[in-house]
Amino acid sequence: MDILRFITAGSVDDGKSTLIGRLLYDSKSILADQLVAIEKQSKNKANGEIDLAILTDGLRAEREQGITIDVAYKYFSTPKRKFISIDAPGHIQYTRNMVTGASNADLAIILIDARNGVVEQTCRHSIITSLLGIQHILVAINKMDLVGFSEERYNQITREYTNIQQQIGLKGVVYIPVNALGGDNVVEKSTQMNWYKGESLLSLLETIQVDTDINLTDMRFPVQYVIRPQTEDLHDYRGYAGKLSSGIVKKGDEVLILPSGISSTIKVIELGGKEVEEAFTPQSIVIRLRDDLDVGRGDMIVKRETKPKLTQDIEVVLCWMDAKPLEVGSKYIMQHNTKQVRCVVKEIAYKLNVNTLEKEYGSSSVQLNEVCKVVLKTASPLAIDLYNDLRSNGSAILIDETSYVTVGACIIS
Repeated sequence: MDILRFITAGSVDDGKSTLIGRLLYDSKSILADQLVAIEKQSKNKANGEIDLAILTDGLRAEREQGITIDVAYKYFSTPKRKFISIDAPGHIQYTRNMVTGASNADLAIILIDARNGVVEQTCRHSIITSLLGIQHILVAINKMDLVGFSEERYNQITREYTNIQQQIGLKGVVYIPVNALGGDNVVEKSTQMNWYKGESLLSLLETIQVDTDINLTDMRFPVQYVIRPQTEDLHDYRGYAGKLSSGIVKKGDEVLILPSGISSTIKVIELGGKEVEEAFTPQSIVIRLRDDLDVGRGDMIVKRETKPKLTQDIEVVLCWMDAKPLEVGSKYIMQHNTKQVRCVVKEIAYKLNVNTLEKEYGSSSVQLNEVCKVVLKTASPLAIDLYNDLRSNGSAILIDETSYVTVGACIIS
């Protein structure tokens, strides 16, 4: 059974947490003791209603203010598929939280309040979704009960969002009218909106195909760990463990070790402690080479015919996540797959206005939650791909050298 990772994003009070709560409640994915605890905490229990947003709003501040602050992950499943739900905050000051959550998502649910239509945060989250290369978008027009389940209002909002979709080049967009509080079109089709002929939200999540997004052509194997038991039985054993981030590898394949550029041949592939003839992404495997080479953590094993670019000058689109501004000359540690390398900011090319997509040139610094394009110089070469070509090898994070916390999320452009 495959896993679908999806993120919900929208403006404040659009009903993101309530939607996920309703999805969990109606699909019977809440344990009995959880349900009892939620009923005790619900503000509306006197009316016989439960506050479904409590399921995802775990922080005390979130429950008190009725907003989402942190990224919340919920795991549930149906007979057809397993799901990881990522509930992202809607406030502008938590843009970095949304980027963090969306970086691992296969699908995005963009919520729009039927009363307000497309607003600034709708554009912001849609642009971030586009930058992160999410291929599947569900636009859930929520609170349809507050506009009388109006088909005319629904059509008006779809026209508004279609303009946004065309401007930023989003593909695979599907529209669905919902009432998260009442459950209309969430798990079951609504009887209030007979004019809507599409599927319910859960049905769409169960059937949408994301396996075609996996790259099986460009083989990338970042070495995570070198296995050298040096026992009597395994005196000469040298295995390279890691996760195959893309592509297929077969026994006998000729490969390159990057950044050194030394070539070798795959001698043995081990999966789960057993030798296999081939492996494919996203399997975690051990590779043994025919030659004894100096290969360590952070090196990458690739095929010569589809090798990535090897460079020290890297252009990235960056979401800045630290209160301390980013400036030209600032030094950081870049984490790219399993490799860590020191880097310096050579140039701030421009800042991106995520509301209008306009490029703002001449900036000397970048502030918290801003998106920009910068040029980084690394201390040693990295084997990289463009993010739009190969998502798994086209992203990285920046780490502060002193506090060792993440300060920026990079998309290699």
